[in-house]
Amino acid sequence: MPATRTPSRSTTSGSRTSATGRGRKPGRPVLSAAELQALREALALRQTLAAGQTLTPEQSAALRVATAAATRTRPAGTDTARRAARRTPARKSATKARRAAKAERAATPRTGGRWSTRLRVIALSTVLLPAVATLALPGAEDGAPGGGPLDVTALALTTQSSLLESAGEYRRLEQEAATRGTELEQARAAHRAAVAQVAADQQVVGQSAAGLYRAAADVRYPLLGVTVHDGAATSAALYRQALAERSGRLVEGAVVRAERAGTSLEAAAGRVAEAQAAVDAATREAASVLAAVRERVGELDTDVTSRLAGLGVLPAANAQQERNTQAMTRWQSYLGQLTAAGIEPPPAAELSDPADLPSGLSPALDAAGSTVPGVAWAVIGSTPVTVLPAETVAAVSAALSQLGKPFVPGTSGPETYDCGGFTAAAWLLAGHAVPTTPQDQWATGTPVPLADVQIGDLVFAPGGQDVGIYLGEGDVLGASARSYQVGVGTLAAGSSATRVVLPAPAEPNAALPPGGDRGACGADLPVPGKASPAWGGWANGQIPVETLCALGVNRHALRCDAAASYAQLNTAYEATFGAPLCITDSYRSLGGQKAAFSLKPALAAVPGTSNHGWALAVDLCGGINIAGSAQWTWMTINAGRFGFVQPDWAGPTGEKPEPWHWEYGYIS
Repeated sequence: MPATRTPSRSTTSGSRTSATGRGRKPGRPVLSAAELQALREALALRQTLAAGQTLTPEQSAALRVATAAATRTRPAGTDTARRAARRTPARKSATKARRAAKAERAATPRTGGRWSTRLRVIALSTVLLPAVATLALPGAEDGAPGGGPLDVTALALTTQSSLLESAGEYRRLEQEAATRGTELEQARAAHRAAVAQVAADQQVVGQSAAGLYRAAADVRYPLLGVTVHDGAATSAALYRQALAERSGRLVEGAVVRAERAGTSLEAAAGRVAEAQAAVDAATREAASVLAAVRERVGELDTDVTSRLAGLGVLPAANAQQERNTQAMTRWQSYLGQLTAAGIEPPPAAELSDPADLPSGLSPALDAAGSTVPGVAWAVIGSTPVTVLPAETVAAVSAALSQLGKPFVPGTSGPETYDCGGFTAAAWLLAGHAVPTTPQDQWATGTPVPLADVQIGDLVFAPGGQDVGIYLGEGDVLGASARSYQVGVGTLAAGSSATRVVLPAPAEPNAALPPGGDRGACGADLPVPGKASPAWGGWANGQIPVETLCALGVNRHALRCDAAASYAQLNTAYEATFGAPLCITDSYRSLGGQKAAFSLKPALAAVPGTSNHGWALAVDLCGGINIAGSAQWTWMTINAGRFGFVQPDWAGPTGEKPEPWHWEYGYIS
């Protein structure tokens, strides 16, 4: 791993004082252990609010206590002075402009319970975020008397919550821009129709006027042909006069329609302009959110991003857990190395020009001696180290913090992901918006040779249906359809890569050629015969409940794809019978299997062999448990549309009839 850099931050009083420690910031108060614990609880409650949930009276009281403690202990101007010392004049100007734009947005009233909750969260963060940034743990060893090191975990929690809020705001603005874009296309279509109508009406009027201009006088005025000497001619002239008058009325009507069409055209043009302005406004606001996120991650200390990587990690099974842990340890060791040396990853913009890099950095070179764009080198001691952009550091840490989260097709977090949604969510928390499908991510990304792949790059498996984030040493982090979890895998031979922090290509990349032995997001391709119900490396009945998705009834849960299908099945069932599905059993842990077997040895499976132990089976009631009933008959006709089947052994003529037992796929 090439590169190093001398500390870019000042090493005077109030900054880092050595490669292994931090100087104490003056004026930082110390909280008691009880106050600090209350503050940590408040941060967790803040995340509850951000998720749109309602706080209990006890939670609200705890939140008020922590807020009061934060307000009491925050020294005026401490964090402002600290941030000001870290910003160049240009960054100060950009920050001022961003704050002005944010203030303007805040002045716009919003309605709706969901957004009132969001506003409460934002208001709360104005008290908690600065307060947490200035708090110190009591009883520190390295700080000056009366103070101590920052509570890095609290800072990491605060950062994670703030970035998630910004990501949610960007997604809202992205959806608004898409909606406005649809309205713009409709307005343009109406404008095109109005233009066509004006042209058609003008053509009718023009042709009629031209015909009259070229016609002889007796044609325009047939009554001139009336004479007392020819009675037959008089009759014909009267007939032609009637036709001329009718034609005149038609022309007058065409003129009126042309005038109205012109008015409609003007209105249509106005609607196009309004719709375009709305699209532009939403796009600008979304871009400002991304810019604010990039600025924030550019100011994060490496010890905070290191701690951020470990937040919220869920367990995996056996070898997968060991591999996840190794990747996490390697990443945190890398960040610790930068922290100890006083090296702070610069924003990607400061690495864009190899001839003008921050002090202490040099251009990164590939094996051929060519410059590697988007990264730099520094030296720690005598060892070369690659310095990644601040955005890449934030994206990788955010991605690692999701280890173990469940895989669900078509989702992009924060609770479940598919492969494209996972990489998009991680980079969004670093201030870069990428599409949510592997195909679109490849089409819009800047390709880099696989030989020069760097940590944070998006890597695409052969065929382009699977994508993950490169972690170095051949490791790729992604949401896998094989394990149904976010986890660390191996970089496949023949993969392709793009670098997010580089400018997008002028033209979309050509689609990757079909290939590979995996399906979407690394899914196993179908094979003849019965498929194994095992997933994620877990043994039967030993799947952690955190990796499952709740069904919304008691504590019932299934593997997340099965849970999503169950929800659709439930909606269809309720539309037919006026009541939701009645469920008595779903995932059954090994302990639950032992309890069931001890109570009903003749009915329950031997512990460790129950189909419920794979989190893919349910037992239903409410009539479905009676073979031949209307509810059971409906299930036999419709459940297959949602992936649920009743195995042959459980059918009315099976070896062990259990009409209540249904499984997601043919697993038994």
